[in-house]
Amino acid sequence: MTIPRPLPSSHPVAGGELADLPKERRVRLLALTCLIFFTTCGGAYGLEPLIGAVGPAWSIALILITPLVWSLPTALMAAELTALMPEEGGYYVWTRKTFGSFWAVQQTCWTITCAIAWLAIYPVLFVGYLSFFIPALSPAASADHPVQAWAIRWLIGVLVIVFGMVLNLRGAREVGQSAEVSTYLVLGAFVAMLMVWLKGGPAPGLAMDAIRNDLASNHKGALLLGLSVIVFDCSGWENASTYAGEVDKPQRNYPRALLLALLMLVLCYVLPVLAGISATTSPDIWSSDAGWPVIARLIGGRWLGSLIAAAGLVSVFGLYNAQLLYISRLPYVLACDGWLPSFLARVPRGATVPKTAIYCFSAITAIFVAFSFGSLAVIQCLLYAGALTLEFLTLIVLRFRHPHAHRSFRVPGGWLGLGYVCVAPFAFGVLLIFATLRDWRSYPIQLMVIGGVVAVGVALYFLRRKIAETRGGLS
Repeated sequence: MTIPRPLPSSHPVAGGELADLPKERRVRLLALTCLIFFTTCGGAYGLEPLIGAVGPAWSIALILITPLVWSLPTALMAAELTALMPEEGGYYVWTRKTFGSFWAVQQTCWTITCAIAWLAIYPVLFVGYLSFFIPALSPAASADHPVQAWAIRWLIGVLVIVFGMVLNLRGAREVGQSAEVSTYLVLGAFVAMLMVWLKGGPAPGLAMDAIRNDLASNHKGALLLGLSVIVFDCSGWENASTYAGEVDKPQRNYPRALLLALLMLVLCYVLPVLAGISATTSPDIWSSDAGWPVIARLIGGRWLGSLIAAAGLVSVFGLYNAQLLYISRLPYVLACDGWLPSFLARVPRGATVPKTAIYCFSAITAIFVAFSFGSLAVIQCLLYAGALTLEFLTLIVLRFRHPHAHRSFRVPGGWLGLGYVCVAPFAFGVLLIFATLRDWRSYPIQLMVIGGVVAVGVALYFLRRKIAETRGGLS
């Protein structure tokens, strides 16, 4: 009989100051589930441009298929690797142990850029939902003074960033508690909308009619945008691994929290979309500028639109905080290994958060808020697909290298289950490549940004290689 043995321990970062927390300061199961929910979903907010781009029929198909070929495999992969290595730094540590520092640095650069795009999307959505209460903020209402209106919307986005920064500076537990409250408010608002829809709103049969009619339509040139939006709305399952050192009993709680959050995601997407398309399929309404508040108003009147708009403000603020929480831990780990300046690795005495990283990400996000929703979605989609590919390869390699290492959770189904978990996302990635090759002329600036990020990652490795070697960060 072979006795399971632990995987060799990582560098000292895993046991550093951020992970050395008393139990009462750690993130519990319910808070972790809510954090993952707000890292990956946060309600149906942000889904509206998908229906506007590809129509209701393809939207429902993507909403049902993507969790099976993208979200569930990613969640299972993240659950096994986090159970195997529940360390601060998450996928950076996984990739570094498996493929060495070069690919770990590349993957982290790609992921950080994705996260910045995600962070910037939420203030953009916040302003969109706020315009339901203040119509003067909408692009249509400010056509006469576009520059002034853009500046006002940008400043509101910056305020969202500042408030999120303040909350994150207090620690992971506080962000988790905020996510719990936000989850109740967001889910409650959508449950109210569904109840109104079923009781007295548009007939559910109209949703089926909308889907049938849309099958005959041609949404030319929208495949890459549609895939980018659904990837944005169904991604992030491994991101909660970066603060594993701050979670209570991570080997047990991560798998449970991931599966609970995945179930919540599917229900939060399918049911509201069916209600929404029964009221309208207009691309002008299914957009980041109008979206759920206007759709809810069509279903149940002004009060319901106001409720959904208010919940939207809560949702995108919760999404922003959850994203900032996980991404702020990566520079800390990279700096400890020597890949980034040492000041990013400093944690003030008595503090439990990497404050410098939080300040830096908040400042960079304020710049990216100037991009549109669609531009940010395309940037994050392609870089995220590349980063995720390395994580799935990591899962395969570690299964071969350490088949008997202790795992409180492993992907079920043996090698057949592992094959599903890895092959399905790769097939989805091939579809993304096809969409990029077909629609690349529509997004030249975004593709240039992606190329620049790849070049920066390679340059960072070679410029900091000697420094990282002296600090033990080179492998």
